[in-house]
Amino acid sequence: MVRVNTRDEILRVAGEQFARVGFKGTSLSDIAVEVGCSKAALLYHFAAKEQILLALVATAERALADLVADLDALDGPDAQSVAIERFVDLVLHYRREAALVYEVVPQFHSEPAFGEVLRQADKLCDAITARSGDPADAIAAQTVLHGIVNVAIDDTWDAAQLRPALLRVARRALITPHHDKD
Repeated sequence: MVRVNTRDEILRVAGEQFARVGFKGTSLSDIAVEVGCSKAALLYHFAAKEQILLALVATAERALADLVADLDALDGPDAQSVAIERFVDLVLHYRREAALVYEVVPQFHSEPAFGEVLRQADKLCDAITARSGDPADAIAAQTVLHGIVNVAIDDTWDAAQLRPALLRVARRALITPHHDKD
């Protein structure tokens, strides 16, 4: 008989429930019931539902931090090109985690626990704009990043088909010079 680690089981069940009914739609009691432990036992491992979410996305967050650290050494178009390609790969590799973050980011903008993820996202946006400093470029970068995540988390798309399409769309939207006049 294999002994299951309660913490790991909490994470597994929470990930499934968050994916099925959303972060807001899942309670700590729901998770505890499905794990087969008391709510007190669950709280021993995680003081809040947000801590469970952070644990579920920790590996993806580290990958984002590594990407941003690599981008710090690059300027302009090089940073932009690498940022686009590696962000698409990161999101496709961590589709479930991206879906979790995408769902909760609007409600957690002011939460200190999510501050580092938001700082990393800001640095990624800066690289994707080729460090232009232009607010319109920042808006375009955020729009494209959100679009990439929104499409990638739809698991009906095959990653092998999705990757080249996302890269092509992102490059077209961000790299092609636009000379639009308002």
